[in-house]
Order: sequence, then structure tokens, then C-alpha cells
Amino acid sequence: MESVAVFGGASPSFSSSLQRSTQTTSPTCLSYAQPNSNLRTIHQKLAAFPTHLFSYFQSRPHAKTPAKPRIFLPHLVASLEQVEETYIMVKPDGVQRGLVGEIISRFEKKGFKLTGLKLFQCPRDLAEEHYRDLKSKSFFPKLIEYIVSGPVVCMAWEGVDVVASARKLIGSTDPLQAEPGTIRGDLAVQTGRNVVHGSDSPENGKREIALWFKEGEVCQWTSSQAPWLRE
Repeated sequence: MESVAVFGGASPSFSSSLQRSTQTTSPTCLSYAQPNSNLRTIHQKLAAFPTHLFSYFQSRPHAKTPAKPRIFLPHLVASLEQVEETYIMVKPDGVQRGLVGEIISRFEKKGFKLTGLKLFQCPRDLAEEHYRDLKSKSFFPKLIEYIVSGPVVCMAWEGVDVVASARKLIGSTDPLQAEPGTIRGDLAVQTGRNVVHGSDSPENGKREIALWFKEGEVCQWTSSQAPWLRE
């Protein structure tokens, strides 16, 4: 009986009334043709509940088990992949040479998502904090002078394994060792003018983004290309 299957949680008084009614009334007429006062009251109360509380699988219209969300296998696989953030910076020589658009284009064509972008004149204390791991190196003072010599372009990128992929796109630190097709292999000549910086680990990616971007400057958004980049 349809009404009993859906509304099986009725009170004992409702059940006893139902038993008395079924002695003279068919199951179909019980719920719709000749509802007694108890049935009308129950139906009125149940009508106030959200309909989704009584939803079932369409393939089993009379099932008593509530519908559960289905997990599409490709979505499950994608959720297990490691989505990372990386900090990419076009250095002063890259900005002066007009290579900003070329560098951004390479990351966009790869399929990574840009979440932060700004042109910025780097202060000395920020440059020293950024390169703090190289402070003991003899070239450190010269490196700092280079970074603060002109504006840089700060970028935050997001994607699956974006840190390792970005390092491959950028190429070796020494442009002479960088493979053709990489940014440094195609656009740079010397290590001291190697155009671009990229985070070397997921941890440093987060640290550097937090260092170069203020709160609210990094945007979280959904790219419409996502279904065409990953299964």
C-alpha cells in the first residue's frame, strides 16, 4: 500500500484506525477516496515536511532506502590527486624585456590556474627574506641588488603537481643547461639574468605566496576548463 510504505512511521492510534477502515474500504480508496479525519490530520502534518526527506532512487520508485549521493569514479580519482600552489615571479630582466605575457601564456597553455597576479616593486627586506636560504652565499648581495633593481611580476598558480611541472617549464637555473622549449632555455642566456623564479617545493610555494601576497590578493575560483584538463 503506497501510503503505508512512505508514511510507515504512524502512531499506534493511526494504525488501529487504519485496521478498522480496511475492513470496509479498499487500499486505494483508503488514502484518497474516503480519508477519515485521522488520515486527513496525518496528511496535513506530513505535507509540511520538505519533500527531499522522502526521496528515493529513481530506478527503485518503491524502495524504502533513502537515496545516497553517487560518486562518479573520475571525480573520486581527481580528488585523490595532489592539487598544489606555487609562486612564480618574473624577475626585473623579464619585465624590462617585455616577456611577461610570454611567460604567463606558457603556464596558461599548460593548463594551470592563475590565482594571483600583480606588478610590484620589491623592497630590500622582502627580497632578503625571500632568498634567506642563500644568505651565506657570496653572490647574495648581488642577487638582492638585482631583485630590487626594478619591478617584478608576482604570480600564484594552482594545479595538480604544479610545483614539479612549473620547474620543468622554467628549466635549469643555468640557461646554458636548460632544455630548448623551457622558459630559460628559450629566453635567457646567463644565470644572473634567468628571467623567472619558481618555488622548489609545495611547502615553499605556500610560504612564498604568503610572503608576496597580502590577504585578499589571491583569488579562489573555478575554471570552466577543469573537465577538459583532467579525467
